[in-house]
Amino acid sequence: MELIWPTVDRLEGLRRALLRGWSPDSQRGEDAARAELALIDADRAAYVAAQVDRAASGPPIVLPNGATAPRLPGFRRWMWDGDFCGIIGLRWQPGTTELPPYCLGHVGYSVVPWKQRRGHATAALGRMLGDARDEGLPSITVTTTVRNLASRRVIEANGGVLVEAFDQPVEHGGAASLRFRIDLAPSRRP
Repeated sequence: MELIWPTVDRLEGLRRALLRGWSPDSQRGEDAARAELALIDADRAAYVAAQVDRAASGPPIVLPNGATAPRLPGFRRWMWDGDFCGIIGLRWQPGTTELPPYCLGHVGYSVVPWKQRRGHATAALGRMLGDARDEGLPSITVTTTVRNLASRRVIEANGGVLVEAFDQPVEHGGAASLRFRIDLAPSRRP
């Protein structure tokens, strides 16, 4: 499995996954999948271009309760093993590791169900740590619900240290959750 930058020529794999019922957003589920499909079907090139938005120039994001919030700089990469496997995204606020209350963590990821339990999420998070470091982040936070043991294993396998247990804000579902920090070694890139 590799992480690739989104491209129009590989977009059909994502589209097929959405049509099969997978959603990159575990909280908004089918609503998020329908919204993604509508954006893809409206303009494939624009959809792919919007996956990388380091300037946060895109529209506000839609929270799980339907409210909107300002977009943060960020990007999505696709998990790819010859076909689409899932999405991993990174978001941040320039100059700080802090995030606004509506953003639970720096990284979010989702693997399509038919490719789970193959180590894709663990590998993707490990590779995304280099991208986070390249963006100047000394550490990132990643959250998961208490019940999501698979995600907890992914985070811990990548050096995640439990910082706190907390209840998600109501607009995110209110689930009992865990917040992890992953410290990043300084980049060795010239």
